[in-house]
Amino acid sequence: MPAQTIPTVADDATRVAVSTVIFTLRRLAGSDAAAVALPLVRRTRDPHEGQWALPGGWLDVTEDLGAAASRTLAETTGLAPSYLEQLYAFGAVDRSPTRVVSIVYWALIRPDEIVDAVENVSWFDAAALPELAFDHNEIVDYALWRLRNKVGYSRIAHGLLADEFTLAELREVYETILGRRLDPANFRRQVENSGNLIPTDRFRTGSHRPARLYRYNQDVELAERGPLGARD
Repeated sequence: MPAQTIPTVADDATRVAVSTVIFTLRRLAGSDAAAVALPLVRRTRDPHEGQWALPGGWLDVTEDLGAAASRTLAETTGLAPSYLEQLYAFGAVDRSPTRVVSIVYWALIRPDEIVDAVENVSWFDAAALPELAFDHNEIVDYALWRLRNKVGYSRIAHGLLADEFTLAELREVYETILGRRLDPANFRRQVENSGNLIPTDRFRTGSHRPARLYRYNQDVELAERGPLGARD
């Protein structure tokens, strides 16, 4: 009878990684319509060398989860999102050649906060992704589901807008996330009655009639985070 191989601590270890799905609205090449887009990082080593993947890295034993998400996102993409929330833990046994549990965050960033021309980073339409490394397609699908559900009952759209915006710009955010057109008159009535918006005395001028600028009521949370607030 052959001798049984006893796994060492290193062989049996479970490593913890932190990844982030970061969404923005931008007009991608070849289209005038806004799309929900996200940055992906091209892997430079195995496993899955050459494939696109979510930005992320290993959790350091000295840091909190949220700090690790911010650090790895900055290191890989140069981005610092205005909104960052823990999404889910992904830990299927076969998701990686070694045992890895990923704590995934999702984030929002405004178009004017985007850092372009970062090595090995490209932006993709979230609805038309290539085959990603590991289970990252599944992770993005889950994050999109969370975004579409949350936009209906929170002011999360603010994470994708400038400090001041028109109602048409706000409606475009909702339409892009939900993937359908909204009636302008009904939308105006609903958001003005929500108590979330404060009209300013400023207007945006252009080829059309001037449009009033609004800002969000800062006394209302960007999104309901539950009894633990911002804790991990």
